Amino acid sequence: MSLYSIFCHQLRDLTPAHSLVVAFSGGLDSTVLLVLAARFAGDHGMDLRAVHINHGLQDAAKGWPDHCMQVAKHLGVSCETVAVQVAIGPRVSLEAAARTARYQALSAAMSPNDILLTGHHQDDQAETLLLALKRGAGIQGLAAMPARKPFGPHPQNQQWRPLLACSRQSLEMYAEQQGLSWIEDPSNSDDKFDRNFLRNRIFPTLLAHWPSFNETAARSAELCAEQLQLALELAELDLPSLKNNSGGIEIAGLQALSVARRHNVLRHWLQQHQLHPSRAQLQAIWQEVALARADANPEVRLGNARLGESRVCRYQGALYVPKTGGEPIALTELRLDLWLEAGVGLLRLSWVDQGADLIAGLDLSRLQLAFNVHGLRAQPKGRAGSRPLKKLWQEYGVPTWQRAQMPLLLIGNELADKELVAIPGLFISQAYVPKPTQAGWRLEWKTKPEA
Repeated sequence: MSLYSIFCHQLRDLTPAHSLVVAFSGGLDSTVLLVLAARFAGDHGMDLRAVHINHGLQDAAKGWPDHCMQVAKHLGVSCETVAVQVAIGPRVSLEAAARTARYQALSAAMSPNDILLTGHHQDDQAETLLLALKRGAGIQGLAAMPARKPFGPHPQNQQWRPLLACSRQSLEMYAEQQGLSWIEDPSNSDDKFDRNFLRNRIFPTLLAHWPSFNETAARSAELCAEQLQLALELAELDLPSLKNNSGGIEIAGLQALSVARRHNVLRHWLQQHQLHPSRAQLQAIWQEVALARADANPEVRLGNARLGESRVCRYQGALYVPKTGGEPIALTELRLDLWLEAGVGLLRLSWVDQGADLIAGLDLSRLQLAFNVHGLRAQPKGRAGSRPLKKLWQEYGVPTWQRAQMPLLLIGNELADKELVAIPGLFISQAYVPKPTQAGWRLEWKTKPEA
């Protein structure tokens, strides 16, 4: 099968409604990719453009934008150059920092219907697998690079790697047959970079002894990707029954699982909070937080000071990741039918003829939204008698760190005169609950996503 046939097969699910963006460095891989993409776009009536990222890290790169513009122009493709600043410093990998800057810029350049194409090939996949082994990674790392994944600022954006099953040698042969010219990056000979060390020192020996090593390594990555998908599906089955109404995960339910299954669902839950723990961190969360003595207030910190830290805490038999969202904003004036910004969420009051949350006779001019008010009492809907809010927090399982950000809808002008009408999203006080068929006020609260 020709290289173009393989390329077309990988892009078979695209339609003319999609637009293609090629990450174009000017090197061999991305040059072949752009040539194939230009032919494909022409054959299928699709929009295509190239984006060249200028990292500004070496003098040799000064002429690369012009080269990329000329190659793209020859193919009838528009090409944009984006200059980026690479954040380097102590204990920061230059490779990783450049990759982060590059992908941030590519993401920012994408429109709603764009599919990003990158020139990763089979040799890159084998390198990624060995680097994951060096780090002691689990199946997520050993799955290496997926052929497709979500990427970009819009829900439908994705990154595709249509050359992932092709060897670098096959790309070189194609480039020579087509008479293509490309940039040779001088830094590729610097073995202080991990990938260069593998490419220049390790793989020649491996391939001399085992010529099909890259192919079999890529197959191993595919098998790991299948196992990763199974682990994800199992976690998605386990998690709903373990989560409580406050977003925590119940320790008793976790204890009923095997160690492997517990680690799997914990890792999945933490990834929903944008946290990616190591195995040692998972074990610390279990031993030092979940199983700490009953009177302790344990926590484990994840992340780092540069990128931001998060905590995993325990409260009433559940694990939590406290939010790091905005500061709550008290609202002394509530306007109808508008979403009002309260810092940690949005509030709206609107009139409805039936299915109301609050009684019609409520004096809206005396309503206000406040936070962290002490000394309040309330009788939640369906409960007998009122109780101090401090007790209600405990009964509803609201962790201590969440209480200051919980919205309190109050009525009254003076502190001593204030009554708790509702805690949006938690309960309505019985005195302000209408009958099901009565008209009244609908109370809506949207919690802001975690930072």
